[in-house]
This record gives sequence, C-alpha cells and structure tokens, in this order.
Amino acid sequence: MRTLNLFATLTAVALISACSNAPKLATESMPKSGFLPNYSVLVPTATSEQDVRIWRYRKDGVNPGAYQAVILDPVQLNQNATKEVSLDAINQAKATLQASMVEAVNARGNIRIVTKPGPGVARVSVGITGAESSSDSLQPWNFTPIGLALNAAAYAGGVNSKTPALVVESKITDSQSNEVLGEGLVIVQGESFRTAGGSVDSFVSMAKKVVRVALETSANPVPTSLK
Repeated sequence: MRTLNLFATLTAVALISACSNAPKLATESMPKSGFLPNYSVLVPTATSEQDVRIWRYRKDGVNPGAYQAVILDPVQLNQNATKEVSLDAINQAKATLQASMVEAVNARGNIRIVTKPGPGVARVSVGITGAESSSDSLQPWNFTPIGLALNAAAYAGGVNSKTPALVVESKITDSQSNEVLGEGLVIVQGESFRTAGGSVDSFVSMAKKVVRVALETSANPVPTSLK
C-alpha cells in the first residue's frame, strides 16, 4: 500500500532520533488498556519528541501493495459526559478526530475509503484513553482523556506528583481475515500534556496530532524485530 509507505516516510521525518528526551518517563512500563489484541509484540521506537513514547508492531511478510482501500472505524474515546464535559462536546471531539483521520488518508490521494470488507481492504481502528503516571508505572483508564486535559493544570510541579498523560492506540487489520497487520501505541505526557490542556478544543487539537502519529506508527510497512 503506497499510502502506508508515505505514512512511514512522514513518521521517519517527525520522529528521527536515537535517544529520548525524557529518561524518567522512558523507564515506566507500557500501559495495557486492552484495546490492542497483543501488547507483547510491540517494540519501542526512538523519538526526538519531548515527553513522547512510541511502541509499534508490523507483521513481517505483508505486501503493502496488496491493499488499495481502507475502512476507518469510529474513533473510540474513553470519555463519559460529566458536569464539565457535555455529551455534545464529546460527540464533537469524536467527529473532529474522525474527520482528521479521513483527511489524512485522502491527502495521500491513492487509497480509497470504503465501508465494507473485501479483498485488498484494510481496517484501521484508533482508541484514545486518559492515564496518570504514578510512582510505580503508567496506569491506564484512571482518568477520562478530556477530563484529564481540563484538569491538567492541577498537576503542576510541586502540587501533585502524578503526571497526566494521553494514550492513543491504533491497529490495522485485514478486513476479511482480521489478521493484525500493524499496531501502534503513542503516549504524550508530562509538561507537553499540561501546556496543551485547559479546554475541550485544546484537547482535540493535541489529540489530532497524536492520532496522526499513532496512525502512521501502525501503518509503517517496515517489519519489527518481533514476529
């Protein structure tokens, strides 16, 4: 799939580096929310982006050129309506993030978006979850993502030892066999999350960027070392 190759090129340009800028965060374990079918195959990927960590998996032996169309599942957002976050705001966030995915695929110009499984059709699924970083490890699902963004200021240094984080997970499967072709898990946390927090709009703006990186990560056609 030439689109996947283009995704991989974009990822390489955005994420080239051999070291992490956040050694403390890098020592924490990978969160496992249950969204992805197999976390054991994910391999850490180097990134120069501050406060960002990435894991990815790409099945060996997959021919990208065999796929000419893609089904985009609705973005999963672990967020219920609250006093601060209305159902309308949640639906608008989902719609905006979904539109961003459609735009990313259409921008490539050489792959169709379809709604039914078939030969040469891949399925893309993206899930967003909030998290908090404790002294032990990253514990997913402790906070809803938009709610955490709205309250991120409360996690300023010296006020609370826990670090807010956003976890975005993605997977690409064959639409007919459900075989997993690729997986990606991206975390943005710490100061990078805080400076983007404060409103639903700022959450969506940040999430759009992370969703794009997660999509590109799982679509990277280069096989990972684990099979």
